[in-house]
Amino acid sequence: MRGNIIGERFIVLSFGESHGRCVGAVVDGCPAGLSLREEDVQRELDLRRPSSPLISTERSEEDVVEILSGVFEGYTTGAPICMLTWNRDVRSEDYAEIRYKPRPGHADYYAHVKYGGFHDYRGGGRFSGRITAGFVMAGAVAKKLLRDVLGIRIIGYSLEIGGVRAGEFTLEDAERNRYGNDVRAPTLEAAERMRERILEARERGDSVGGIVECVAVNVPIGLGEPVFDALDADLAKAMMAIPGARGVEFGAGFAAARMTGSQHNDPLIVRNGRIISEKNDAGGVIGGLSTGMPIIVRVAFKPTSSIPLEQKTVDLRDLSEAGLRMRGRHDPCIVPRAVVVVEAMMAIVLADHAIRAGFIPPVLRRGD
Repeated sequence: MRGNIIGERFIVLSFGESHGRCVGAVVDGCPAGLSLREEDVQRELDLRRPSSPLISTERSEEDVVEILSGVFEGYTTGAPICMLTWNRDVRSEDYAEIRYKPRPGHADYYAHVKYGGFHDYRGGGRFSGRITAGFVMAGAVAKKLLRDVLGIRIIGYSLEIGGVRAGEFTLEDAERNRYGNDVRAPTLEAAERMRERILEARERGDSVGGIVECVAVNVPIGLGEPVFDALDADLAKAMMAIPGARGVEFGAGFAAARMTGSQHNDPLIVRNGRIISEKNDAGGVIGGLSTGMPIIVRVAFKPTSSIPLEQKTVDLRDLSEAGLRMRGRHDPCIVPRAVVVVEAMMAIVLADHAIRAGFIPPVLRRGD
C-alpha cells in the first residue's frame, strides 16, 4: 500500500477516487509554527479548476477545501494535516459502459486484472486526474513552507500544447502572464495559438498533449541524497506520478544527447562573491544535488485518452471485440490544469529534501 505515499520527512498520503465521496491528502512532517489557513490552500486549488469549458472539462466541482486537523489558531501544530474536498458534480452513469469495455489509453483493463474487478471504475477511480486535487492541497502547504522559510519561488507554465511552443520569454513574463490566460501560457501571443490548437482538436472530437515547464528559484545548494534519493530522481518520480505524464527532463534535457561536453558543461564563475554557473544546462541539479541555480523541469503530457471518437476495445463479458464511444465530460487537453499540479509536486519534493538537509527546522519561530 506504500504506493499512495511520497516523501521521507515531509510525507504526503493521497486518498480518494474520482467519483468517491471526496479526494484529499494527509501531510505528516510539516513543522509546527507555519502560518496556514484554508484560504492559502484554496488559492492553489482554484488555479486547478477549469477556467473555460471550451478548452477543459465541463465537470464543475467547487473544490472547497476543508482542513480537518493539524492547524490550530492559524498555525500548524506539527500533527498530521488532513485536507479534503467533496465530490459533488459526478455523473457515474456516464461510465457504466466502461465497467466491461475498458477505454483505450486508460488503466481500466489493467486495474481490472490487478484488483480482481473490485476497483472503482467510475471516472477512472484512483487513476483519474481528479486525485491531483489532493496533490495540490499538499503542494500548497509545501509552497508556503518553502516560501516563508527559504524564499523559494516555484513558477510553472504551459511551454507547449499540441505542437505549438511558446517563443522567447523571460521568467518574469511567465510569472506575470501564466494565470492570466486560460491555457496557462507564458505569453499572451502563445496563449492564443495554443487555445486555437485545443479548439481545433475539440472540434474533431480529439485531444492534444503538451509540455509543462516548471522553475524553482532561490533553492539552496545541497538538496538531494545521492544516489537513490538524488534530487532529480525524486523529482522525476513525483512528476511521473501525475496522471497523463509521459516524460521528464531537466535543463537541456534530451538535447544534451546531441551536445558535446564543452557545449553542455556549465562553467563556474564568481559573481558578487558567490560561485555560480555561467549558464544552466544542468537545470539546477548535478550529481543528484541542487546547485543553487534555478531548477528547471519539463514534464510531457500525453493527449487526453477519453475522446468522443469511436475507438476499438474488448467486451470483457464475452471477450469479443467492440467499439466504444466515450460519454462523460473530459478535457481536450489536460496541460493547462496540470501546471499547478506540477508546481505542487515540485514543492512537495523540495520541502522534503529541505527538511532532510536541515534547512527547515522542526519548529518555526512565530513570524517566520
